[in-house]
Amino acid sequence: MSKLTSNITTSQTIGPFSHEGWQWAVTATDNTALQTTAATITVRGAIYDGDGVPVNDAQIEAWLPDSAAHEQQQAIPGFRRQPSGEQGEFAFRLSRPAQPTPGEPAAYITVFARGLVKHQFTAVFLGDDAGLRDSAILAQVPPARRATLIAAAQPDGSYIWDIHLQGGQETVFFDYQ
Repeated sequence: MSKLTSNITTSQTIGPFSHEGWQWAVTATDNTALQTTAATITVRGAIYDGDGVPVNDAQIEAWLPDSAAHEQQQAIPGFRRQPSGEQGEFAFRLSRPAQPTPGEPAAYITVFARGLVKHQFTAVFLGDDAGLRDSAILAQVPPARRATLIAAAQPDGSYIWDIHLQGGQETVFFDYQ
């Protein structure tokens, strides 16, 4: 038996063909065909690199633990995967339970993108959540950086939230243990 001598690890960049390779998961979690017993909201935005250039080949996952019970008809209840578009744009349609837990994220987010050797974890909170000031997660983030995790409510009922991988507006990313 030969001994493996490669320095390759399990965390490698995702490019350059992730949109094609992961299309099965996008199809399985189609936002437009969402079947849920809960009300829904849309969180949309764009993902940018450190120079402010849209990232057109990212994969963004959203986990909604409180929503899984309302999505039993979905292939993977409480999960979304969305590739970014040509201008870095993405949108998630999210189930919102009638009584969401105040101060909890609307979704836990995982970002896969070119140049990232390891995926990044973040979360998105809704700006009109009255429980934000008591959020245990936001309390761990310096006040000046909290805005990078908060989606702004729009007149049409949707929310806008952008992801910045680096730079002055860098989104807060978390380490989970």
